Amino acid sequence: MMETNPKKYDLLVPTSMGIRLTPVDSQPFHCSDTFKMQGTSAETNVASVASYLGLPVKVLTAFVKGSPISHFIKDNLKSRRMDFEGPEFEQEDPWGYRHQINMADSGWGSRGPRVQNDRAGEVGRELSVDDFDLDRIFGEEGVRIVHLSGLIAALSPKTSKFCLDIARVAKENGSLISFDLNYRASFWKGRADELSAAFAEIASRSDILIGNEEDFQLCLGIEGPEAGGAGLDEKIDGFKQMIGRVQAAYPNAKYFATTLREVISANSHMWGALVTDGADWEVIKPREIGVLDRIGGGDGFVGGLLYGILKGWDVEQCARFGWASGALAATMLTDYAQPADEDQLWSIWEGNARVKR
Repeated sequence: MMETNPKKYDLLVPTSMGIRLTPVDSQPFHCSDTFKMQGTSAETNVASVASYLGLPVKVLTAFVKGSPISHFIKDNLKSRRMDFEGPEFEQEDPWGYRHQINMADSGWGSRGPRVQNDRAGEVGRELSVDDFDLDRIFGEEGVRIVHLSGLIAALSPKTSKFCLDIARVAKENGSLISFDLNYRASFWKGRADELSAAFAEIASRSDILIGNEEDFQLCLGIEGPEAGGAGLDEKIDGFKQMIGRVQAAYPNAKYFATTLREVISANSHMWGALVTDGADWEVIKPREIGVLDRIGGGDGFVGGLLYGILKGWDVEQCARFGWASGALAATMLTDYAQPADEDQLWSIWEGNARVKR
């Protein structure tokens, strides 16, 4: 059935953009002198799956006026086939606004990755709906899915309100809302009551809720799985029971999802996922995948899941495509997946790594 009022954007993400510095040759950060730089944010990591596969994506963010880093980020978003808009803030002085810096090494073998974020003066902390025409974006242009994450929702009091305001307007205009809870203790320190209220309201308007057991417990106050055996089947059953409690608390949501990961080494993980559409469950028990850089695998999963929902696939296809998108991201030096086409991802799901000529 054709949509009577087609929307311009399939996916929209509010985000605070930054740069990621990664040592070359999988070396530790502290003893390296040569680094790769990329534009990054968790939310655009998610949106990259859809944008590389040809769906229209929009990014709402903020920039530092005249900054070469802002210039670099804008070029990066254009290369990822994303539209973007946002206010330009004056740096003011050398101690003023800037973009976040993510310092990440990939680990190797028995040495796990280490990541440190430097978010001092982060321009994205100033995001406000006062800087955007939401009537145009949601009412005239239209958005099918808005993806929010707990990282941007908890970044500052301003961004919490920013995400709440977007969720309200998006819902009024018929957009679906996806919310990846993404709990971070450092963001919540001293703000638990404020953020619990904000996250609960966003979740109450969400159609898709994503998170692990800790996310649902700490962000939404949901009782965790009952104590039981430590085996995989027991863990899966416990998560399903907990999601039943989430469904009762947030009946507006239809999709619920999480990933399963067991680290064998920095370069080999067991990777799985659980997804339900409220009726059927797709359980992907962990399978071994090769890992070049694990950062962004979870975002890749969410991106693939949302792509499947946008395409109208059933829960089995959505979950499997998400699993494969996360596995693809783990093979790339960027912290976002860059699929060539759907077939590449289905080949990953099928375990087909043969050359394609």
